[in-house]
Amino acid sequence: MSNAQQKKYLVTGGAGYVGSVVAAHLLEAGQRVTVLDDLSTGHREGVPEGAEFIEGRIQDAGKWLDPTFDGVLHFAAFSQVGESVVNPEKYWVNNVGGTTELLAAMRDAGVRTLVFSSTAATYGEPDQVPITEDLPTAPTNPYGASKLAVDHMISGECAAHGLAAVSLRYFNVAGAYGAYGERHDPESHLIPLVLQVAQGRREAISVFGEDYPTPDGTCVRDYIHVADLADAHLLALGAAASGEHLICNLGNGNGFSVREVIETVRQVTGHPIPEIAAPRRGGDPAVLVASAERAKERLGWRPTRADLAGIVADAWEFAQRRESQ
Repeated sequence: MSNAQQKKYLVTGGAGYVGSVVAAHLLEAGQRVTVLDDLSTGHREGVPEGAEFIEGRIQDAGKWLDPTFDGVLHFAAFSQVGESVVNPEKYWVNNVGGTTELLAAMRDAGVRTLVFSSTAATYGEPDQVPITEDLPTAPTNPYGASKLAVDHMISGECAAHGLAAVSLRYFNVAGAYGAYGERHDPESHLIPLVLQVAQGRREAISVFGEDYPTPDGTCVRDYIHVADLADAHLLALGAAASGEHLICNLGNGNGFSVREVIETVRQVTGHPIPEIAAPRRGGDPAVLVASAERAKERLGWRPTRADLAGIVADAWEFAQRRESQ
């Protein structure tokens, strides 16, 4: 790629799970990348080689954002649902307040393209699947509410100031991309938790509810490979249009049950995975599956890594690599 074609992007939260994979994809595409992360939940080793790294908060993005940047990809958010219920102010201050400061810094610097890491949690417990972007948003926890608030802020910024923005509402992100994978602490996602059982780091996996109206009685979720997700972010940069806030769901459009995930981990790892039956968790819908038709139409995006065994195998390889380090 020539210097004339090369662009420069700020990736907030680029030391985290999804942010690090997107930063790596941008670098592979020949772009210049600056990662801004305060390392409160991210990891320095997650910053891809070749990216400039700034340890700092999004509230202070104005110190570094200048007109040489072509756009911002915004991943810097706290994302633990349970924590958001008991400590909502943390989510309002960082996710909403921090993004307010980031948008102001972008405005001041004349940086007019934004791709935002949003979430299916903005929909709450929809009574229709697959979930489309025009369904009502009714988040059931402060985490989802904070992300929805940011989406509203971005819509206003686009209308008033000509921002070109795309919000990508993820469903269940999983898998790994080479050296970049999930390092959450505490971990709350199903696939890495089941892999911890395979590694001997956890005695058994809890199955929360076995009486849902699904084929095997356990919850069904839409799992999307993190590398497919990264592809969508690069496409979103090209699709962003001045004055428009485009919102797209990202998912595979089909679901896998908790029990299917556990059985797939058994097959991929060759380890027995003991299960413990547990009561349903409040607010867990039976089925959450995305319609990604808008992303296909507007971004030209197609998930190419939708096979559950492949998603688990990539996550397992990353988990073993971390264990051996």
